[in-house]
Amino acid sequence: MAEQRDPKDSGGLTRALGAVTRMLGGNHQDHVPAQHRTGGHSAIVDCGLYVDGARRPGTMHYADALTAARRRPDAFVWLGLHEPEADEFADIAAVFDLHELPVEDAIGAFQRPKIERYGEMVFAALRTTRYVEHQELTEYSEVVETGSVMMFIGEHFVITVRHGAPTALSAVRHDLEDKPDLLRQGPWSVAHAIYDRIVDSYVDCANAVELDMDTLEESVFGRHAHGRIQRIYQMKRELVEFKRAVVPLQRPLEAIVAGRLPEVPKEIRRYFRDVNDHLTRTVEQVQSFDELLNSILQARLAQVTVEQNNDMRKIAAWAGIAAIWTAVAGIYGMNFAYEPELRWRYGYPGVWAVCLLASFVLYRFFRRKGWL
Repeated sequence: MAEQRDPKDSGGLTRALGAVTRMLGGNHQDHVPAQHRTGGHSAIVDCGLYVDGARRPGTMHYADALTAARRRPDAFVWLGLHEPEADEFADIAAVFDLHELPVEDAIGAFQRPKIERYGEMVFAALRTTRYVEHQELTEYSEVVETGSVMMFIGEHFVITVRHGAPTALSAVRHDLEDKPDLLRQGPWSVAHAIYDRIVDSYVDCANAVELDMDTLEESVFGRHAHGRIQRIYQMKRELVEFKRAVVPLQRPLEAIVAGRLPEVPKEIRRYFRDVNDHLTRTVEQVQSFDELLNSILQARLAQVTVEQNNDMRKIAAWAGIAAIWTAVAGIYGMNFAYEPELRWRYGYPGVWAVCLLASFVLYRFFRRKGWL
């Protein structure tokens, strides 16, 4: 559900930081595109001005692009960032008049999926996922890699901030630029495209994880079961990470679909319903994985207990057989002067015969009982 927060004066912290940054950086770079600056690596991946569903050619500084977008009702800016530093993002926050609280969230990675309104701006956070290919599932295998994408959505701009490797947004931008009718809906068309791509990655990741679950289940319940508990536990940890990315996204999407965010155009809201359906199916799939993995873990623990009991019975059976030889050796090792059969000619082979016969009888007995 969208959370309404009291809009504070966003010009406080962010404008101050932006002013300090501009003073330190020098005025000659104020209107130079960040990707072309000489003062080090920039977090800006792309900055585009879109007018009436089409991108304007050329490269623009984000401040100039925002000024141009505010002159027309059918224009907006899409600024893409990748793991920005605090000083660079402070200047961006000052130009776009962003609230200081979501700015702090955007600089720190891996926020919980949410959607919040700050005045006339909406802040959305999502977790991204990617399935990590591996030859064999081990107790050290990484199955799901996660990252995060955060969006600042205003009337004339959308700022995307990406952390981590999964789900690069360049492909989303290129695909969306081929759909001018959708881009005419404004910044929320970008938000829908990103939500759609991330939820599709959830579906692909869940399908790949399902194959690992089948392999793990076969290793535990197969004829030659050898599934180690460490592998099951590692899979459970990876599934928990996947679940943390997928399940919390339900509430933000439901808020959009239910119309609790009036900024979202009705046409775009219909597209969000399809995204929400895909997410619901994926959540159900992930929850079924969790239940299945708990069952596999309990079954493996029961198997281990049975195997330990079998081992103890085998040890007890062989100890019973060895006890015969120990008893005979203990009796005839007492060195008494008048023990029976001490001077009997066939005493030695007789003792061997008795021990072997008794051992054979006990062995057959334990075999019939299933102890050996």
